[in-house]
Amino acid sequence: MKKLINQHPTKPFRWLLGVIPFLILLLFYVGASNARLAENPNDKLLPAFSSFTDAMQRMAFEPSKRSGEYVFWQDTASSLERLGIGVGISALIALTIGVMNGVIPFVRANLSPLVTAISLVPPMAILPVLFIVFGLGELSKIVLIAIGITPFLIRDMQQRALEIPAEQIIKAQTLGANTWQIIVRVVLPQVMPRLIASVRLSLGSAWLFLIAAEAIAATDGLGYRIFLVRRYLSMDVILPYVLWITLLAFAIDYLLRVLSKRLYPWFHSQTPEGA
Repeated sequence: MKKLINQHPTKPFRWLLGVIPFLILLLFYVGASNARLAENPNDKLLPAFSSFTDAMQRMAFEPSKRSGEYVFWQDTASSLERLGIGVGISALIALTIGVMNGVIPFVRANLSPLVTAISLVPPMAILPVLFIVFGLGELSKIVLIAIGITPFLIRDMQQRALEIPAEQIIKAQTLGANTWQIIVRVVLPQVMPRLIASVRLSLGSAWLFLIAAEAIAATDGLGYRIFLVRRYLSMDVILPYVLWITLLAFAIDYLLRVLSKRLYPWFHSQTPEGA
């Protein structure tokens, strides 16, 4: 008889096992909601699914009387734009500085201590400073995302570059490659899939910083809307927005994983299933 540690579920069974916890949570919510609404039909804490439908119909498919925009989609577009720019800038900076730190000892000695120090500063603690320096516009929100995740990405890229076997570097130099050629031909192809993996891991933090910035200073966005309606205890809006953010985060993570598998199949053949 196989030991439990050596048993692997089939793909359909793995999907079933993954869905079961969500079904349990759904049933728990329905039961708790029905119980509270039975005692108080006007209860707002756990609204019925019909309330969610009405709220999303109003937010997503009816133009705002004030602006004429479809609020739900406008919030989604604004948040995704900020997130995309912030994460993209962070990845570019991390790739540049992280690889240089990992490959060139003089650069590592100069910049690595600074990156480590910055990574220890809580980004939320300097949020007021960002608003003072960059104003309340889009730039401060993007900068918060960048400051929040860039140090982590840089340190991870530096470590991945350092893990490249020294034999590969020596062989490249033996063949006459200069520093730039070694970086382009040897280092970058091996750290790029790891950069995508690191970005996937940092998406949760990026969403956190985005929502926090939008909650404090914004006129649209998913985080702005959640904190705007909280004063009215509008759980019929808050919960669908939270679920939508979760679905967006999952979709972005999935797309990045598919992209990584398409571009770097050799990397995924060396990593555990589900990475």
